[in-house]
Amino acid sequence: MTEWAPGDGNSARRITASRTMRGESAGLRYGLASWAANLETSRDSQSHLMNIGLFGGTFDPVHRGHMALAQAAREQYKLHRIHFVPANLPPHKQRQPLSPFVHRFAMLALATAQEKAFIPSLLEAPKESGAGTRKDPAEKPNYTIDTVRRLKQSLKGSDKLFLLIGMDAFADIAKWHQSEALFGECEFIVASRPGYSLADVANALPEKLRPRPEVTRPFHKQPAAGDLVLPGATIHLMGDLRQPASATAIRQAVAAGKPLGRFVDAAVAEYIGKMELYK
Repeated sequence: MTEWAPGDGNSARRITASRTMRGESAGLRYGLASWAANLETSRDSQSHLMNIGLFGGTFDPVHRGHMALAQAAREQYKLHRIHFVPANLPPHKQRQPLSPFVHRFAMLALATAQEKAFIPSLLEAPKESGAGTRKDPAEKPNYTIDTVRRLKQSLKGSDKLFLLIGMDAFADIAKWHQSEALFGECEFIVASRPGYSLADVANALPEKLRPRPEVTRPFHKQPAAGDLVLPGATIHLMGDLRQPASATAIRQAVAAGKPLGRFVDAAVAEYIGKMELYK
Protein backbone atom coordinates (compact mmCIF):
# COMPACT_ATOMS: atom_id res chain seq x y z
CA MET A 1 0.00 0.00 0.00
CA THR A 2 1.28 3.48 -0.89
CA GLU A 3 0.04 6.66 0.70
CA TRP A 4 0.75 10.29 -0.20
CA ALA A 5 -0.68 12.94 2.14
CA PRO A 6 0.10 16.34 0.55
CA GLY A 7 -1.69 18.56 3.04
CA ASP A 8 -3.13 22.00 2.27
CA GLY A 9 -1.53 25.36 1.35
CA ASN A 10 1.91 25.74 2.91
CA SER A 11 1.41 22.92 5.36
CA ALA A 12 3.91 20.09 5.38
CA ARG A 13 3.47 17.38 2.82
CA ARG A 14 4.49 13.93 3.92
CA ILE A 15 4.91 11.07 1.57
CA THR A 16 5.29 7.58 2.92
CA ALA A 17 5.75 4.68 0.55
CA SER A 18 6.41 0.99 0.84
CA ARG A 19 8.34 -0.18 -2.26
CA THR A 20 10.72 -2.89 -3.85
CA MET A 21 13.60 1.14 -4.73
CA ARG A 22 43.52 24.82 -5.98
CA GLY A 23 49.50 29.36 -4.77
CA GLU A 24 48.77 29.88 -1.13
CA SER A 25 51.79 29.89 1.23
CA ALA A 26 52.42 27.12 3.71
CA GLY A 27 52.13 29.63 6.55
CA LEU A 28 48.73 30.83 5.37
CA ARG A 29 47.52 27.27 4.93
CA TYR A 30 48.63 26.39 8.45
CA GLY A 31 46.98 29.51 9.83
CA LEU A 32 43.69 28.78 8.08
CA ALA A 33 43.68 25.20 9.26
CA SER A 34 44.47 26.10 12.89
CA TRP A 35 41.92 28.91 12.93
CA ALA A 36 39.17 26.79 11.44
CA ALA A 37 39.87 23.88 13.81
CA ASN A 38 39.78 26.16 16.87
CA LEU A 39 36.60 27.80 15.62
CA GLU A 40 34.79 24.50 15.20
CA THR A 41 35.92 23.32 18.65
CA SER A 42 34.85 26.54 20.38
CA ARG A 43 31.41 26.31 18.81
CA ASP A 44 30.84 22.73 19.86
CA SER A 45 30.14 23.15 23.55
CA GLN A 46 26.60 21.82 23.70
CA SER A 47 26.14 18.27 24.91
CA HIS A 48 22.51 17.69 23.95
CA LEU A 49 21.24 16.53 20.60
CA MET A 50 22.20 18.96 17.86
CA ASN A 51 20.90 19.54 14.37
CA ILE A 52 23.91 20.09 12.12
CA GLY A 53 23.86 21.45 8.58
CA LEU A 54 26.42 20.82 5.84
CA PHE A 55 26.41 23.29 2.95
CA GLY A 56 28.84 22.44 0.14
CA GLY A 57 29.68 24.12 -3.14
CA THR A 58 32.36 26.06 -4.98
CA PHE A 59 31.35 29.36 -3.31
CA ASP A 60 33.05 31.32 -6.10
CA PRO A 61 32.11 33.61 -4.52
CA VAL A 62 29.78 33.08 -1.62
CA HIS A 63 26.81 35.36 -2.24
CA ARG A 64 23.55 36.50 -0.68
CA GLY A 65 21.67 33.58 -2.19
CA HIS A 66 23.88 31.13 -0.28
CA MET A 67 23.46 33.08 2.94
CA ALA A 68 19.69 33.34 2.53
CA LEU A 69 19.42 29.59 2.05
CA ALA A 70 21.51 28.94 5.18
CA GLN A 71 19.55 31.46 7.27
CA ALA A 72 16.23 30.04 6.20
CA ALA A 73 17.34 26.46 6.86
CA ARG A 74 18.71 27.35 10.29
CA GLU A 75 15.52 29.04 11.34
CA GLN A 76 13.06 26.60 9.84
CA TYR A 77 14.82 23.40 10.90
CA LYS A 78 16.40 24.62 14.16
CA LEU A 79 19.99 23.98 13.02
CA HIS A 80 22.57 24.62 15.74
CA ARG A 81 25.51 24.85 13.31
CA ILE A 82 26.00 24.98 9.56
CA HIS A 83 29.37 23.98 8.09
CA PHE A 84 30.11 25.81 4.82
CA VAL A 85 32.39 23.49 2.84
CA PRO A 86 34.07 24.97 -0.26
CA ALA A 87 35.10 22.26 -2.69
CA ASN A 88 38.66 21.96 -3.93
CA LEU A 89 37.84 19.68 -6.86
CA PRO A 90 34.07 19.58 -7.46
CA PRO A 91 33.25 16.55 -9.61
CA HIS A 92 30.69 18.42 -11.72
CA LYS A 93 32.87 21.51 -12.43
CA GLN A 94 36.33 20.07 -13.12
CA ARG A 95 36.50 21.70 -16.56
CA GLN A 96 35.46 25.11 -15.30
CA PRO A 97 38.12 27.53 -13.95
CA LEU A 98 37.80 28.24 -10.26
CA SER A 99 39.34 30.94 -8.09
CA PRO A 100 42.09 29.54 -5.84
CA PHE A 101 40.72 27.72 -2.83
CA VAL A 102 42.40 30.17 -0.41
CA HIS A 103 40.36 33.08 -1.84
CA ARG A 104 37.09 31.21 -1.78
CA PHE A 105 37.68 30.11 1.80
CA ALA A 106 38.67 33.67 2.85
CA MET A 107 35.45 35.06 1.38
CA LEU A 108 33.45 32.44 3.25
CA ALA A 109 35.19 33.39 6.50
CA LEU A 110 34.28 37.03 5.91
CA ALA A 111 30.67 36.29 4.97
CA THR A 112 30.07 34.10 8.02
CA ALA A 113 32.04 36.15 10.58
CA GLN A 114 28.95 37.69 12.17
CA GLU A 115 27.04 34.43 12.47
CA LYS A 116 28.18 32.24 15.34
CA ALA A 117 26.38 29.22 13.95
CA PHE A 118 27.97 29.50 10.48
CA ILE A 119 31.33 27.73 10.24
CA PRO A 120 33.73 27.94 7.24
CA SER A 121 35.15 24.46 6.89
CA LEU A 122 38.38 22.95 5.50
CA LEU A 123 36.92 19.49 5.06
CA GLU A 124 37.60 19.62 1.31
CA ALA A 125 40.74 21.82 1.40
CA PRO A 126 43.51 20.96 -1.11
CA LYS A 127 46.29 18.71 0.01
CA GLU A 128 49.94 19.67 -0.45
CA SER A 129 52.67 17.39 -1.71
CA GLY A 130 55.76 17.22 0.51
CA ALA A 131 56.75 20.40 2.37
CA GLY A 132 55.88 22.72 -0.53
CA THR A 133 52.74 24.47 -1.55
CA ARG A 134 52.07 22.39 -4.65
CA LYS A 135 48.86 20.45 -4.72
CA ASP A 136 48.98 16.72 -4.83
CA PRO A 137 48.49 15.80 -8.52
CA ALA A 138 46.83 12.59 -7.42
CA GLU A 139 44.03 14.36 -5.56
CA LYS A 140 40.60 13.00 -6.27
CA PRO A 141 37.37 14.96 -6.71
CA ASN A 142 35.51 15.92 -3.55
CA TYR A 143 32.52 13.63 -3.33
CA THR A 144 29.76 14.69 -0.96
CA ILE A 145 29.33 11.19 0.43
CA ASP A 146 32.97 11.21 1.65
CA THR A 147 32.64 14.69 3.17
CA VAL A 148 29.44 13.76 4.95
CA ARG A 149 31.01 10.66 6.45
CA ARG A 150 34.12 12.61 7.52
CA LEU A 151 32.01 15.24 9.25
CA LYS A 152 29.88 12.63 10.98
CA GLN A 153 33.03 11.18 12.58
CA SER A 154 33.33 14.42 14.58
CA LEU A 155 29.68 14.44 15.66
CA LYS A 156 27.96 12.74 18.53
CA GLY A 157 25.85 9.73 17.81
CA SER A 158 22.74 11.63 18.82
CA ASP A 159 23.39 14.51 16.42
CA LYS A 160 21.31 14.81 13.28
CA LEU A 161 22.91 15.85 9.98
CA PHE A 162 21.19 17.79 7.20
CA LEU A 163 22.61 18.45 3.74
CA LEU A 164 21.68 21.87 2.28
CA ILE A 165 21.25 22.06 -1.47
CA GLY A 166 19.50 24.10 -4.15
CA MET A 167 16.77 22.62 -6.32
CA ASP A 168 18.75 22.87 -9.57
CA ALA A 169 21.54 20.77 -8.05
CA PHE A 170 19.06 18.36 -6.50
CA ALA A 171 17.53 17.71 -9.92
CA ASP A 172 20.77 15.88 -10.83
CA ILE A 173 21.18 14.09 -7.50
CA ALA A 174 20.78 10.64 -9.02
CA LYS A 175 24.01 11.23 -10.99
CA TRP A 176 26.04 11.93 -7.84
CA HIS A 177 28.65 9.48 -6.54
CA GLN A 178 26.95 6.89 -4.32
CA SER A 179 23.79 8.97 -4.30
CA GLU A 180 21.61 6.25 -2.82
CA ALA A 181 23.99 5.80 0.12
CA LEU A 182 24.07 9.58 0.63
CA PHE A 183 20.38 9.63 1.45
CA GLY A 184 21.05 7.03 4.13
CA GLU A 185 23.71 9.22 5.77
CA CYS A 186 21.71 12.43 6.21
CA GLU A 187 18.46 14.23 5.59
CA PHE A 188 18.20 16.81 2.81
CA ILE A 189 17.07 20.44 3.00
CA VAL A 190 16.30 21.66 -0.51
CA ALA A 191 15.67 25.28 -1.52
CA SER A 192 12.83 25.01 -3.98
CA ARG A 193 12.24 27.12 -7.08
CA PRO A 194 9.15 27.98 -9.11
CA GLY A 195 8.37 25.43 -11.77
CA TYR A 196 9.23 22.36 -9.73
CA SER A 197 6.54 20.04 -8.46
CA LEU A 198 6.48 17.53 -5.65
CA ALA A 199 6.55 14.81 -8.28
CA ASP A 200 9.70 16.34 -9.84
CA VAL A 201 11.46 16.01 -6.50
CA ALA A 202 10.46 12.40 -6.05
CA ASN A 203 11.37 11.53 -9.64
CA ALA A 204 14.86 13.06 -9.21
CA LEU A 205 15.74 10.46 -6.59
CA PRO A 206 18.11 7.57 -7.36
CA GLU A 207 16.26 4.78 -9.08
CA LYS A 208 16.10 2.45 -6.08
CA LEU A 209 14.56 5.20 -3.93
CA ARG A 210 12.18 6.53 -6.56
CA PRO A 211 8.44 5.96 -6.15
CA ARG A 212 6.60 4.23 -8.97
CA PRO A 213 5.18 6.51 -11.72
CA GLU A 214 1.62 5.79 -10.76
CA VAL A 215 2.38 7.03 -7.24
CA THR A 216 3.93 10.36 -8.31
CA ARG A 217 1.59 11.13 -11.21
CA PRO A 218 -1.13 12.82 -9.13
CA PHE A 219 1.45 15.25 -7.65
CA HIS A 220 2.78 16.84 -10.85
CA LYS A 221 0.80 20.00 -10.11
CA GLN A 222 1.66 20.14 -6.42
CA PRO A 223 4.38 22.79 -5.70
CA ALA A 224 7.61 21.42 -4.26
CA ALA A 225 7.15 22.31 -0.59
CA GLY A 226 6.90 20.58 2.75
CA ASP A 227 8.41 17.25 3.80
CA LEU A 228 8.91 14.24 1.57
CA VAL A 229 9.51 11.07 3.56
CA LEU A 230 10.20 7.81 1.74
CA PRO A 231 11.93 4.59 2.71
CA GLY A 232 15.64 5.50 2.61
CA ALA A 233 15.16 9.23 1.97
CA THR A 234 13.92 12.27 3.91
CA ILE A 235 13.72 15.58 2.06
CA HIS A 236 12.65 18.92 3.52
CA LEU A 237 11.55 21.44 0.90
CA MET A 238 11.80 25.19 1.56
CA GLY A 239 9.97 27.81 -0.48
CA ASP A 240 11.59 30.00 -3.14
CA LEU A 241 14.04 32.42 -1.46
CA ARG A 242 13.77 34.96 -4.29
CA GLN A 243 17.49 35.79 -4.35
CA PRO A 244 18.83 36.92 -7.78
CA ALA A 245 22.52 36.54 -6.84
CA SER A 246 24.63 34.20 -8.97
CA ALA A 247 28.32 33.77 -9.82
CA THR A 248 27.58 34.81 -13.41
CA ALA A 249 25.82 38.01 -12.36
CA ILE A 250 28.69 38.86 -10.00
CA ARG A 251 31.31 38.39 -12.73
CA GLN A 252 29.29 40.56 -15.09
CA ALA A 253 28.99 43.29 -12.45
CA VAL A 254 32.75 43.20 -11.77
CA ALA A 255 33.51 43.41 -15.51
CA ALA A 256 31.18 46.39 -15.85
CA GLY A 257 32.62 48.11 -12.78
CA LYS A 258 29.28 48.05 -11.01
CA PRO A 259 28.84 47.83 -7.23
CA LEU A 260 28.35 44.35 -5.80
CA GLY A 261 26.27 45.23 -2.77
CA ARG A 262 23.11 43.57 -4.04
CA PHE A 263 24.94 40.30 -4.61
CA VAL A 264 27.47 39.87 -1.79
CA ASP A 265 28.24 41.01 1.74
CA ALA A 266 30.21 44.30 1.98
CA ALA A 267 33.30 42.55 3.33
CA VAL A 268 33.23 40.07 0.45
CA ALA A 269 32.80 42.87 -2.10
CA GLU A 270 35.81 44.67 -0.59
CA TYR A 271 37.87 41.48 -0.74
CA ILE A 272 36.95 40.89 -4.39
CA GLY A 273 38.08 44.43 -5.23
CA LYS A 274 41.27 44.28 -3.18
CA MET A 275 42.36 40.94 -4.62
CA GLU A 276 41.15 41.87 -8.12
CA LEU A 277 39.12 38.71 -8.53
CA TYR A 278 36.86 37.92 -11.49
CA LYS A 279 38.70 40.23 -13.94
